[in-house]
Amino acid sequence: MARLGLGEQWSCTYANDIDRKKAASYSRHFGAEHLAIKDVGLVATRELPGRASLAWASFPCQDLSLAGRGIGLTGHRSGTFWPFWALMGALNSEGRAPHTIVLENVYGAISSNCGRDFNEIGNAITSLGYRFGALVMDAVHFVPQSRPRLFIVAVRSEIRLPEVVTRSDPTGLWHPRSLVEAKFRMSAEAQDAWVWWNVPVPAGRETVFADLIEDIPTGVQWNSHKDTLALISMMSPVNRAKVRAAQREGVLRVGTLYKRTRKGLCRAEVRFDDVAGCLRTPSGGSSRQTIIVVKGRSVRTRLLSPREAARLMGLPEEYVLPSSYNEAYHLAGDGLVVPVVAHLADSVLTPIAQTVTQQISAA
Repeated sequence: MARLGLGEQWSCTYANDIDRKKAASYSRHFGAEHLAIKDVGLVATRELPGRASLAWASFPCQDLSLAGRGIGLTGHRSGTFWPFWALMGALNSEGRAPHTIVLENVYGAISSNCGRDFNEIGNAITSLGYRFGALVMDAVHFVPQSRPRLFIVAVRSEIRLPEVVTRSDPTGLWHPRSLVEAKFRMSAEAQDAWVWWNVPVPAGRETVFADLIEDIPTGVQWNSHKDTLALISMMSPVNRAKVRAAQREGVLRVGTLYKRTRKGLCRAEVRFDDVAGCLRTPSGGSSRQTIIVVKGRSVRTRLLSPREAARLMGLPEEYVLPSSYNEAYHLAGDGLVVPVVAHLADSVLTPIAQTVTQQISAA
């Protein structure tokens, strides 16, 4: 999805993933001649051709999220950052360090381990001669899904940055208070290397959640009336009132429903704000979003379909999804929102790459 977002003006010379199912999906769309399916810790610099303009790493988020119980970068999943960074260090020793590196992860990466993980990442970046800055970009500005993600963009210190990609101060849209405070808790070296990236406000989103719903869903079936009533019975009075209010409107309303544990009770919580909740990998029943369709007295429920999940990630209609429901949902829930990557690329990454090309030509 990072490659789709970067677009055809970027060419990929090397791709890596340890997950064979994700790799199979990548191969279907881009081929496998430059794809290595193995642990990033086993990748050697001799496998990486030339000097890349950009290296992108979306390393596992589990240990940095609330579900990871604060293990952070010492965890065996999110700790994958360190072998990736060792590879960047080896390229730096060979004089082939990428001009730009993007690190992507969950919002929780800012605060995991009381901010120590974020500080360690900053120190690692500056130790290799990069300056950097971070943004929190919520997909809700591009697609009807609430999905804030952290993007750290690092650029070689010797590169002259085009004025258009930087700003003198943070902006509330991409630099929330938690990020600004985290920046000022970093080491002096990291703070000195910090850059406020200038990403413009995107054009207004034109779609709502109901626009992405399939009339005839693929890969899922509607729940029985009995199962729908069971879900409604799990709602608190506040959530049941939301359903009744949608019924009184008398028009088609599409919402999302999650199962949550509240005070030891399994509850069903619903929202009708035209935005889906954040897609997650289907590791448990509560991770799968259920949609609730209300029109007058009629109330129907079912799981979100794989194609609907793909649309929430900004994937094109022609994108071929795995035939397995869980595999397709996992691919979407663990991915990047394509138009978010495209906006970051258009605003920052591509202008930097173009400037680097000009500097090399002038030299």
